[in-house]
Amino acid sequence: MKPQNPEPKGSLLANFIYNPARSFITVALLLPLFVVVEAVSADDAKPGLIRTTLMENTVELPSKSINSKVIRVTFPPAFKTPWHTHEGPGPRYVVKGKLKVTEDGKVNTYSVGEVFWESGKLMAVENVGAETAELIIFELAPSN
Repeated sequence: MKPQNPEPKGSLLANFIYNPARSFITVALLLPLFVVVEAVSADDAKPGLIRTTLMENTVELPSKSINSKVIRVTFPPAFKTPWHTHEGPGPRYVVKGKLKVTEDGKVNTYSVGEVFWESGKLMAVENVGAETAELIIFELAPSN
């Protein structure tokens, strides 16, 4: 008897497992949903689920093999990073504090709950708030 593969190559689960970019995008889109669902579950007085798109950006991926990362960065008060780049572009979400971001000759300040797109170009980040700041980095980079 020939063993059967329970997940054929073209199945939804197989596409999710074997496509890191699709996995990352799915996780990035579903993560806020779980936070909202938890908040709704905790307070039954709310009328229902609220879904808000915080950012949408079309991405042309440099290869079929993408390494996706979710990174939490904590910045002490008045901390400023040196000029640097990241392995890949992606959305950034400010969890706590206030950050000044200088990238590609442009300066922007972001606060709690704001999302911005980082291109992967030369940049510096400074905590301009009075308390610790936290940033979540969703990064898409070619796999080595």
